[in-house]
Amino acid sequence: MNTDYEVRYASGPEAVKKYDTQQLRNEFLIDSIMQPDKVCLVYSHYDRYIAGSAVPIKKSLTLETIDPLKAEHFLDRREMGIINVGGKGTVSVDGEKFDLEFKEALYIGKGAKEVIFSSADSASPAKFYINSAPAHHSYPNKKVTKADANKLELGSLETSNARTVYQLLVSATVETCQLQMGMTELKPGSIWNTVPSHVHDRRMEVYFYFDLPEDQAVSHFMGPTDETRHIWMHNEQAVISPPWSIHSGAGTSNYTFIWGMAGENLDYGDMDVCPITEMK
Repeated sequence: MNTDYEVRYASGPEAVKKYDTQQLRNEFLIDSIMQPDKVCLVYSHYDRYIAGSAVPIKKSLTLETIDPLKAEHFLDRREMGIINVGGKGTVSVDGEKFDLEFKEALYIGKGAKEVIFSSADSASPAKFYINSAPAHHSYPNKKVTKADANKLELGSLETSNARTVYQLLVSATVETCQLQMGMTELKPGSIWNTVPSHVHDRRMEVYFYFDLPEDQAVSHFMGPTDETRHIWMHNEQAVISPPWSIHSGAGTSNYTFIWGMAGENLDYGDMDVCPITEMK
């Protein structure tokens, strides 16, 4: 078996107030998500969301079911989004092959039986970042490139948050049950993402930070708007954001991050914004 997984249970905001730094990291940080020749998964009890990766180098990797799913196949009752953050690779879904270049995405609908990940060149392997959520309906598989994405230019250099948002797996580009994924690229000189901070009680998120120089870091902010916490993060790490928590970050360099979300609402703009002057 080439799959490692762990289960994370949900924590409420009152409990998190009492966490020290290490407990906060244990609960929410996914610090070693990209492992060579392995599928690595974290099953969160927030909306039963799964975040993980497949990094095929010496061999192809097959998506295997895991015990918490109690299913014969991983996607029997789930949908999946994949974004390649490495070299060129291929995802085969029940024999249909999808070639993914750097920063290209693939949606896989409920009911797929066999999913195989492979790299075109072991010297520059693909790194498939994976998100998955429960699904009630089977929608068609679909590849989505940056050119296909719904593109938003937001922020400014004056406020250190000039960024380009690529809405890759959203209702404007592909039909999904509840999973949404996209990518935000910070422009050089900008460090702040997701401004202004906000919460959305009807869905949770996972952030995956990459394109970050190895000697730089991002401070990810979480918690209720009136009692925030921070988690220092490095390249190719992810963090779970509960529905009661803000989710924003500031880096010592510009970077890119992938946001994935699931819940009962598919409206990207559904959020409760907190003015910066009221953050605590």
